[in-house]
Amino acid sequence: MKKIIIIAAMLLGFAVAASAQPRALGLRLGYGAELSYQHNVGSNFIEADLGLASFKNLQVAATYNFNIAEFGQGFNFYAGPGIGLAFGQQLSVGIAGQAGVEYNFASAPIQISVDVRPYFDFVGVGLVGWWPHLGVRYCF
Repeated sequence: MKKIIIIAAMLLGFAVAASAQPRALGLRLGYGAELSYQHNVGSNFIEADLGLASFKNLQVAATYNFNIAEFGQGFNFYAGPGIGLAFGQQLSVGIAGQAGVEYNFASAPIQISVDVRPYFDFVGVGLVGWWPHLGVRYCF
């Protein structure tokens, strides 16, 4: 358990400390609400989220997403693995996968996305998190 928490802290620290640009900061809303931070690493990106899972547990999650395909002007399909940790009514520690589509506006520094992040909880309930989320972020 300590190893998983240390790995989660290191991954989140890497996401914040990396110096590549651009970055995006905003909200990810669905079956919960999260503050969402994205940081590009080459053509891929790290996403770190902090918020309320199911509107009752404080959750920290991080994923490394690969840009799988670009289509149209500004659309990207991405997917990648990650980890998560939640506190509240119960402790939750697990692995996650994220897949989604994002659109980057050419005329404004705004990004919108729709994604799912299924999560396998090792401590409690098993597989959770198949709800779609809408992300709105400001790119800088």
